[in-house]
Amino acid sequence: MQEQSRPAGRTHMLDEIQEQPEALRRTLAGSTEPARQVALEAQQRGIDVIILAARGTSDHAALYAQYLFQYLNGIPVALATPSLYTLYGTSLKLGRALVIGISQSGESTDIVEVVARSREAGALTVGITNQEGSQLTTTAQHTLLCHAGPERSVAATKTYTTTCAVLALLSAFLSGGEPLRDGIKSIPDLVAAALKCEEQVVRVAERYVHARDCVVLGRVFQYSTARETALKLEETCYVVSTPFSTADFKHGPAALVDRGLPVIVFAPPGRTSADSLELLQWLRENGADCLVVTEDERMQELATTSIRLELPALATGVTPATLGTGGRHDPAKNVRASLAELLAPIPYIIPGQLFANYLALYKGLNPDQPRSLTKITRTR
Repeated sequence: MQEQSRPAGRTHMLDEIQEQPEALRRTLAGSTEPARQVALEAQQRGIDVIILAARGTSDHAALYAQYLFQYLNGIPVALATPSLYTLYGTSLKLGRALVIGISQSGESTDIVEVVARSREAGALTVGITNQEGSQLTTTAQHTLLCHAGPERSVAATKTYTTTCAVLALLSAFLSGGEPLRDGIKSIPDLVAAALKCEEQVVRVAERYVHARDCVVLGRVFQYSTARETALKLEETCYVVSTPFSTADFKHGPAALVDRGLPVIVFAPPGRTSADSLELLQWLRENGADCLVVTEDERMQELATTSIRLELPALATGVTPATLGTGGRHDPAKNVRASLAELLAPIPYIIPGQLFANYLALYKGLNPDQPRSLTKITRTR
């Protein structure tokens, strides 16, 4: 077989994608005890709502956490609206809230202000950042560091996966059970396995060199993966990328599909499989150019092209009842989710990151320095 020719250029983005297994090992080593301490104080204070404040890539990590906290911990979770704090001076009643500000640099002005105002309102506040000594760390009561190491590319990669891992750790400690904490230890190996898809991505990316727009789909835990992949394609490849939950996609946006429209679908095994198969069949019948990221051969057969992941098995099933969540859920009505399903967004973003890197290179672009962007973004 003839070896696939690669686009010219080695990028910081690619280096940082490939550094993620080691970055995740550092994160788990350095953040486990701080996450346990945060969970302990949250339990002592009777926290009954979680608010996550973030922008950009960090907001997609927050979206992942929103699903995880609600499923595993039975706690309502909201994504903050920073502009209401910074532009309108809104105050909320937060005496029993855990407010988590997420900023890779720790210098996002609006996120820092949300945390400061929330602390004044009585909330327990936590900052998740890659930068020790930043404004966020001096504003929040607790800090959970990503330990990702320096990130030179403007496009965030390893800070995304390490942030997701920190949030998963916190959810595991809040649950009071062991299964998820044991599964989290496997995250670096899951990501290392996902990185083996690189040669597939090199082949696939060239197919889309002329793409100017696309749709990106995922559901439940993978919705964050769809949104983060879309952002990466927009900032590095200048491709207008519209992300949807596969459920929301059926409520109107499906009308966008025309013959040849690129549609990227993240379709891991689990409770969403039947929905994904039905969607892929519909996309095929309606002429979409469908790229599926999956471990399932059935999904591959329905797609135009695919990126096949082979991840280590995590067989243990998890319900909130098995995690000791104190009766927040009715076990009789709870559907069992696998550990792999809960943690899959972390390895599944790897193909999205690689795809954005190589597509940018095929287009003759530098993904490390997108136009009009800087590494630290300050908004109010």
